Amino acid sequence: MTSERRPNLLLILADQWRGDCLGIEGHPVLSTPNLDHLGASGAHFRRAYSECPSCIPARRTIFSGQSPEAHGMVGMKGNVPWDIRCTLPSELAAAGYQTEMVGKLHLFPRRKLYGFHHIRLSEGTNRGDQDNDYVSWLRDGGAVPLEMGVGHGVSQNGWVGRPSHLPETKTHSFWCVSQAMDFLTRRDSTAPFFLNVSFIEPHPPLTPPQFYYDRYMALDLPDPVIGDWAPDVLQTKGQNPDAWYINLDRETMRRCRAAYYGLMNHVDDQIARLLDYMRVNGLLDNTLVLFTSDHGEMLGDHHHFRKTFPYEGSAHIPFLLRAPRWMGLRPGVSTAAPVGLQDVMPTLLDAAGIPRPDSVTGHSVLPLLREDSNVAWRDAIHGEHSGIYQYDLGVHYLVSERHKYVWWSQTGREQIFDLVSDPTELYDLARTPDGEALLAPWRRRLIQQLLPRPEGFTDGTRLIPGRPHNQMVPNR
Repeated sequence: MTSERRPNLLLILADQWRGDCLGIEGHPVLSTPNLDHLGASGAHFRRAYSECPSCIPARRTIFSGQSPEAHGMVGMKGNVPWDIRCTLPSELAAAGYQTEMVGKLHLFPRRKLYGFHHIRLSEGTNRGDQDNDYVSWLRDGGAVPLEMGVGHGVSQNGWVGRPSHLPETKTHSFWCVSQAMDFLTRRDSTAPFFLNVSFIEPHPPLTPPQFYYDRYMALDLPDPVIGDWAPDVLQTKGQNPDAWYINLDRETMRRCRAAYYGLMNHVDDQIARLLDYMRVNGLLDNTLVLFTSDHGEMLGDHHHFRKTFPYEGSAHIPFLLRAPRWMGLRPGVSTAAPVGLQDVMPTLLDAAGIPRPDSVTGHSVLPLLREDSNVAWRDAIHGEHSGIYQYDLGVHYLVSERHKYVWWSQTGREQIFDLVSDPTELYDLARTPDGEALLAPWRRRLIQQLLPRPEGFTDGTRLIPGRPHNQMVPNR
């Protein structure tokens, strides 16, 4: 059953966007005025986490409303067909929404609609990717027809930063917004819409337009943070550009960070372009906007790069929401309630007045924003990732408003951080004299969390390291 008045829904996804990389989060150099306004005038969820911080499992979580253990993928694994009955777009389409997806979907089989009426698909700018609507658009426009957008030669997963060889109006971000505007122009105006705009950026290649690269190269950029627990590594040239474990010289890291921040600034400007178009055409005042990311980026913190890790750079994500005034939600909310990607689907269904399917494990965040809010909420969220770069990197973590507990499933190593006093995780409190007293209650909580799991991570009294922790949960 749907409510009498239903908002349009705009879900904006970024790829590999760190949760601390917003002006509203106090970032020292990054300019994101449009996203900052979205959160400041709506809601800013400061404790938002990716429950499985890599592309495909995170996107399964978004579109199913399920935790990774529920939908079955707990690590990065491509080309796995996903047969699922209830998705965010399928539920909205069944309720009369026109559903459109633009950009990166990263689910399999490729081109499956998953409930979208139509998709404009671009999973990346990879060489040899012939089934790519963005690459086709570039080719039709005469831009680098042979190189397909990667004439710069920079890795799709690496730390090399440099300006793009393409102008701003040929970037993937520009294409996404242009395609979204085309949909809004040609849509069925008698139906509410659900539009998912999914940027590749700031996922590598770290190649922003020249203007944005130059802007951040001219600034004094923050250095990576290195915790007292991070292992030492030699600072040498010749490291693998696709490495996950790095210690770059300062100038190389500065170029990497300038490019990463430049991509974000460019995306923020393109979001402004989309929202302004909606405002001018009378759509924005009746549209709920939600911005988040599939996961973050370690960016050299603690000598790590890329994703899959439980630490803030990788697992912490932005989560900003702004609803039409007529929905009666409190404006200007900033909350540390722990939320995750499994909460995206039930939140948007709630806004549309659609009941949450039984398969969904997440919860709508809208009750937290209502004037009479006294809703019971989870006090911690569980995340995990199987070992990808190395098998012994399999990990589980629990995050509350204050603490993060980490258990490495193959080695049994435990860590605990106080995110209020130590937001960059410089100090592992497990190494202190009070470490066991801090760890014990969180260990018990994780035992209860993992007790139903088929891998045998626990016998109900202790955590058991070394049990299989593969990308797919057995029999799911």
